[in-house]
Amino acid sequence: PAPDVNTNAQVMAWMMDTYSMNTGATATGVVTGKPIHLGGSLGRVKATGRGVFVTGREAARRINLPLDGARVAVQGFGNVGSVAAQLFAEAGARIVAVQDHSGTIVNGAGLDPAKLSEHVARHGGVRGFRSAELIDNDLFWDVQCDILIPAALEGQIDSGRAQRINARLVLEGANGPTLPEGDDVLADRGVLVVPDVICNAGGVTVSYFEWVQDFSSFFWTEDEINVRLDKIMTDSLRHIWHMADKHRITLRTATFAVACERILSAREERGLYP
Repeated sequence: PAPDVNTNAQVMAWMMDTYSMNTGATATGVVTGKPIHLGGSLGRVKATGRGVFVTGREAARRINLPLDGARVAVQGFGNVGSVAAQLFAEAGARIVAVQDHSGTIVNGAGLDPAKLSEHVARHGGVRGFRSAELIDNDLFWDVQCDILIPAALEGQIDSGRAQRINARLVLEGANGPTLPEGDDVLADRGVLVVPDVICNAGGVTVSYFEWVQDFSSFFWTEDEINVRLDKIMTDSLRHIWHMADKHRITLRTATFAVACERILSAREERGLYP
């Protein structure tokens, strides 16, 4: 387990402590996303957003979409959306729209993710950010952009919204943000979707790193973690892309094909007991 909606590192510490008290020994590896001084890993908080950026960067290269000057719209500005926005901005992209529970703001010239993060920390949401225009929430799906990052909650992109999306690339920072009918519409329109199972896997990957570090009681630097994460995410996406090209299927179908192939291969080689 790791932090998600309505949970944080403190809650993970409570869970670890409760488990440890009931087993009679400290078990740091039972949860991840813990505070650093309680066995947490550097880079864990930003890992999911970093993974979204890494897979987005690789996908953009594949479709010849330069990040320098690319317009990015982000739904959700928590740990995932804010970090992804910051990294895309550092790569030269313009964050032209952000939506969260408080409202939707736009600025065609680009929003400053760092200043917006400071505003959100003070006011609890993006509404009221001075360097932006507040628009109706439903108009978020009509924003002219090159990359759309749904990084809020599931079930956001239905068939109707999928028809309105102007992006060339959709990066699923949230779990299950695209409904099946919306996915079909995006595929028919030629919009590339990097599915959640790979796009937002940076968080669970660094959770695995945390478990490994706890198990060995040897902790890595944040630079080491980022290098390892970038390589794993990049290699995984390339493998999936190869499968998609080979069978002429979507990246979403390819991710499940790769997973099923690995499971069936392991099952065949290991045999069944008894």
